[in-house]
Amino acid sequence: MSSLKIKDLPREVRPRERMQKYGAAALSDAELLALLIRTGTRAESALVLAQRVLKGDGGKAGLEFVAGASIEELSKIKGIGLAKAVQIKAAVELGRRISSCFREDDIVISSPADVKKLLMEEMRFLDREHFKIVLLNVKNRVISVENISIGSLNSSIVHPREVFKPAIKRSSAAVILVHNHPSGDPTPSREDVEITRRLVEAGRILGIDVLDHIIFGNPDYLSFKEKGLL
Repeated sequence: MSSLKIKDLPREVRPRERMQKYGAAALSDAELLALLIRTGTRAESALVLAQRVLKGDGGKAGLEFVAGASIEELSKIKGIGLAKAVQIKAAVELGRRISSCFREDDIVISSPADVKKLLMEEMRFLDREHFKIVLLNVKNRVISVENISIGSLNSSIVHPREVFKPAIKRSSAAVILVHNHPSGDPTPSREDVEITRRLVEAGRILGIDVLDHIIFGNPDYLSFKEKGLL
């Protein structure tokens, strides 16, 4: 069975035909990935190859592995190679960019769950810590999401000056601090707590409220406000 090509399968079970008939949402992760990589090997169809890719490596599997793997890591998988790896990563990035196109349109933040909806899918698979701020107006409507730093959080790269510069420029009434933990565990570190306190105090002096600090893990998140840490 593994030597069969997709064109050898009955039409009703081929990914392309199933997508045409039922829509993309009806396809499994493996079927969607098979459509991206298009061709398999002499020993495997594209569908079987896709299933093998989704088994992952290094403790991660499924879409988490695909989203987090580098081009180099994917290209080392037998049957993938550089061209297919680039296609996969291009699709992942395109999905992220499409998601970001809609995230700031007329969004009101009323709870940590709203921030999760806004940024979780973009940030949960990142392999380095990204620190962002969500800028809000007086009605808690999102003005923009600003990238502040990339790398392990410390006081030198998450400085109040850099954090509040875009907030002052955009006349924000309040901000929400957001970063991710690539480990998947959203539990705040001592430095996370210390940096948050510094930024809350700086915001108080500037007249810009820091409403929350949210840490994204995978699949969980933590809100400083909900945990009484703010």
